[in-house]
Amino acid sequence: MADIEQLKNTATQIRRDILRMVHGAQSGHPGGSLGCTDYFTALYFSVMKRKPGFDMDGKDEDIFFLSNGHISPVFYSTLAHAGYFDKKELSTFRKLNSRLQGHPTTHEHLPGIRIASGSLGQGLSVAIGASLAKKQNGDENFVYALCGDGELNEGQNWEAILAAPNLDASRLILTVDWNGQQIDGPTKEVMDLGDLEAKFKAFKWQVLVLEEGNDIVAITKKLEEAKKLSQPGKPVVILMKTVMGKGVDFMEGHHQWHGVAPNDEQLASALTQLGESPLGDY
Repeated sequence: MADIEQLKNTATQIRRDILRMVHGAQSGHPGGSLGCTDYFTALYFSVMKRKPGFDMDGKDEDIFFLSNGHISPVFYSTLAHAGYFDKKELSTFRKLNSRLQGHPTTHEHLPGIRIASGSLGQGLSVAIGASLAKKQNGDENFVYALCGDGELNEGQNWEAILAAPNLDASRLILTVDWNGQQIDGPTKEVMDLGDLEAKFKAFKWQVLVLEEGNDIVAITKKLEEAKKLSQPGKPVVILMKTVMGKGVDFMEGHHQWHGVAPNDEQLASALTQLGESPLGDY
């Protein structure tokens, strides 16, 4: 595993970037982005096997698909710090003619982006296709995907969840951001998901539950465990419990911060809480 202090510094800087990007645009989704920061940090800087540069086909390397594309701030910041493009470009988030639109797109040709994910419910389907392509090509690298728990209200997800084991998808690891919140309120009140662990098992998935979804070390260990479990016809899902708005006390656990930008005073307070990192702001 990468140096834990370096990973923590990276996570702090990504959180700072998220807040500054959304504040600068006065638009965007800070809650889920902050909640998933530790996952992105563990995945991109400790777990994934990545090649220098960007190859859209992703041959001979691990690849990742973001299904809940509205958390683009955390994805863009992660890609910038991973070297896919200059960090200064983060300042163009949601601006006219920017490659960093509110939801990731492919026609902007932003390195690191393989699918447009503005519409929810589609990422897992694409990840399954990529998994099958890698198997056909003899590529034994992994395919990772992330979706939100509220996103599981979309029926296409359940078609994909049913399809993956039946199509013998291999080296496929899905993570569900299980924060219990969605745009209109708690998931239990909007559309109760029931027993997710039992549901995935009924669909022939191997299920891992991660209680500490905002702990980089715990996330890394769980992803490594998932890699060991993965085999043809046995896709793995990690149900990752996170806190929406993690790191900012007035945002934590509140669905109201799903898609609201902080004002000047709130930004200052949030950045003070996070503290600075050696990486520095863009």
